[in-house]
Amino acid sequence: MAGGKETTRQKMINIMYLVLIAMLALNVSDSVLNAFRNLKESMNTAKNNSQASIDQLFSTFEATKMKESPERARPLLDTANAAKKYSDDLNSYVEDLKSQMVKEGEGMDPETNDVTKRSDMDIAPRMMINEGKGKALKAKIQETRAKLIGLLNKKDQASVTFTLDAQDGKKGTWEQSNFGDGTPLTAALTVLTKIQADTKNAETEIVKRVFGKMDQALVTLDKFSAVAVAPSSYVLSGQPYTAEVFLTASDSKSSPTITVNGSTLPITEGKGKYSVTTGAEGVHTWTASITVKQTDGTSKTYTTPTQTYTVARPSAVVSADKMNVLYIGVENPLSISAPGVAKGVLHVSMSNGSLSGSDGKYIAKVSSIGETNVTVTGEKGQVLGTTKFRTKRIPDPKAFFAGKSGGNTSAANIRAQDRLFARLDGFDFDAKFSVTHYTLLVVKPRQDAIIKPGSGNVLTGDMKTALSSVTPGSTVVFRDITAVGPDGVQREIDPIVLSATN
Repeated sequence: MAGGKETTRQKMINIMYLVLIAMLALNVSDSVLNAFRNLKESMNTAKNNSQASIDQLFSTFEATKMKESPERARPLLDTANAAKKYSDDLNSYVEDLKSQMVKEGEGMDPETNDVTKRSDMDIAPRMMINEGKGKALKAKIQETRAKLIGLLNKKDQASVTFTLDAQDGKKGTWEQSNFGDGTPLTAALTVLTKIQADTKNAETEIVKRVFGKMDQALVTLDKFSAVAVAPSSYVLSGQPYTAEVFLTASDSKSSPTITVNGSTLPITEGKGKYSVTTGAEGVHTWTASITVKQTDGTSKTYTTPTQTYTVARPSAVVSADKMNVLYIGVENPLSISAPGVAKGVLHVSMSNGSLSGSDGKYIAKVSSIGETNVTVTGEKGQVLGTTKFRTKRIPDPKAFFAGKSGGNTSAANIRAQDRLFARLDGFDFDAKFSVTHYTLLVVKPRQDAIIKPGSGNVLTGDMKTALSSVTPGSTVVFRDITAVGPDGVQREIDPIVLSATN
């Protein structure tokens, strides 16, 4: 009975129970009484199976979790034992009622394997209604239900699924519905057996939920990051460079204690930042300890593997922020640094172009195709490094009309447009193009083509008139398109051919 939900067998038993109750309104033949007896036996089997499952849960938990982590497991075992006690108390209470009914019914009949006076319709109403035992049982059921649910936290309480409940119905009390006038003794015993089965089913769900807490995460993880870790960032020419790439998770709301060599690090969003001034050249190592408070209230310390870094003599690093190419007509951002040297004292120069900027962030502008060199010198004029870049023209853009560079679109979409665009998709720079010239052709079914030359990206009034009557089956073509970009060069770009659809 995973998660406390009813098995297929239990569902069928409950359906049979409802059918038999309905049949009582018609007659109390031996076949109906036998059906109640069989249903009662099935419920007994279900109850015993639940008990076996509960016993297995306890034995497994005690044999594994109690030995692996007794401090965490002990409170959970105590809670599960409380659920067992509440369940056993109700089960014994119901068993006592069953014994009283069997005694009133003159014991068991070995031939029918049922209570002797099983068809008697007076015993159950007298005991349960007239003597008030049904009302007392209802209160006991509701009390047990509340105690079992109370063992869970607020979040889990809202999602319990067990059927142990004794709510009054709209047309009568719970006890009247189950033990009222016309209820044969064997049917009343079946009801009591069902209550016992429901009790064990409820106990199973609670115990599973409680024991399941041992497998919940001890640390809440709410922030995920992709991380690449290399054994060393200093590699000699000819040596392979290796790195591990993986996903990490952290608790951005926690405040762990992180120390490196005995010094505590400042924490931001659950992460510590280690920073140290370097001096002597060579290989240096460090190890960090992280102490976190777990969801169960305990604390645990984790230690990182030994970390290694290499201190080397200063050298310049020049990198293009977009790619290893500088484009004509746009601002090319460069990041320039030299390990161990303050960015403010670096001097940067460039051949075949111009540079502007400071503090490691520069903008390069070039005007001719070929190559350019960026040279970095230190405070004393020593050359720290020279980096060569290719210089290229910006790629040609594509023309777009009605959001498309060709293919099919609705006639209504075509009629709604008033301008032509040229843009460069998938390019890392903000390079804007303007359409300068084009020719519009509108070809309608069984009509001569309309040809209109244009300049600029906005359609003329004649063009809008020609497009306003476009219908499905028409073809709209923009050809002889030229556009100019930030480099000032006129580009001839591919035509647009659109087929109008419904």
